[in-house]
Amino acid sequence: MTRQPRKQRKQFYNAPLHRRQKFVTAMLSPELRERYGVKRLPVHSGDTVRIMRGNWAGQEGKVLKVDLSKLRINIEGVTITKADGTPKFYPIHPSNVMIVSLNLDDNYRKEIIERKQKAKKASSETAPPVQEEAEER
Repeated sequence: MTRQPRKQRKQFYNAPLHRRQKFVTAMLSPELRERYGVKRLPVHSGDTVRIMRGNWAGQEGKVLKVDLSKLRINIEGVTITKADGTPKFYPIHPSNVMIVSLNLDDNYRKEIIERKQKAKKASSETAPPVQEEAEER
């Protein structure tokens, strides 16, 4: 793995679609985080999200489309009006949203959540105990 910024950018922008799926991750709401024990998941169509940043901050809607080529998502109700009067979806970056409810129709997604839960438990069990810093002398 290279550390050169230009090569990092090149790998990011030329990444294949199966790798881009990880780039469209968003954080889970505190309720979902506590329920599933996972901090973030890739956004899928059918998820309900709350926009946290930008002009539409605070608005909730269902994800209608995830565009992996542009790394943006289309959310129900987030539209702008074009000059000819037709509405157009305004694409939102997934880092600016929080997943409020998950679409668990896909069994593979359930497996992903279970796998992340197991990995988190395994890492917390094998991690050395945190030592408190010595008091200043």
